[in-house]
Amino acid sequence: MGEIRLLGIVGSQRRESSNRLALLAVQELLPAGVDMELLDLHGIPYFEPRREGLPPAAVIAFRRRVEVADAILFATPECNHAVPGGLHSAITWVARTPGESAWRGKPVAVISAVAGNLVHSRAQARLQLLLGELKMHTVDHPAGVLGDGERPFTGTGQLAHGPTRQFLRELVAALVGQVRSNWAARGFTLKERA
Repeated sequence: MGEIRLLGIVGSQRRESSNRLALLAVQELLPAGVDMELLDLHGIPYFEPRREGLPPAAVIAFRRRVEVADAILFATPECNHAVPGGLHSAITWVARTPGESAWRGKPVAVISAVAGNLVHSRAQARLQLLLGELKMHTVDHPAGVLGDGERPFTGTGQLAHGPTRQFLRELVAALVGQVRSNWAARGFTLKERA
């Protein structure tokens, strides 16, 4: 197991979404010492304020995965000029579950795999605004998009587009760099994390 734990959250509800494929591609490009778990939002119900004091088991499990992650990588499509409702709802559950928000202070990055080149920007802008309100630290790297939907992927789901692979490597490096900066600021060493 690596020293840095990333959590890749698939914002699409489609089982074979290009956003899921994008996160699978990231898993193949991780540097040594970094692991990334993928999380689909299937089974997480829509947020209901009356249940926030006693959230469903799926929400508690989701929150625990967020808590143990060192950084978050969202892959989201755009839905009605914003992020999909299921993703927004899942983020709200974790933010509103009793105790300090598990999102607070975590480094985060956002990518999108979309059908067009500009469609992603509104979803990413809305999501980044929300993440800022949750006191997350967005990495200083341009928002990522894999344009033309599934075109960068082969028929077996592999990312074949070289420039996109390089972009994803750079994005992960920026995210990992933010984790290490946070650890240094708090006085942690990698050995203390073991």
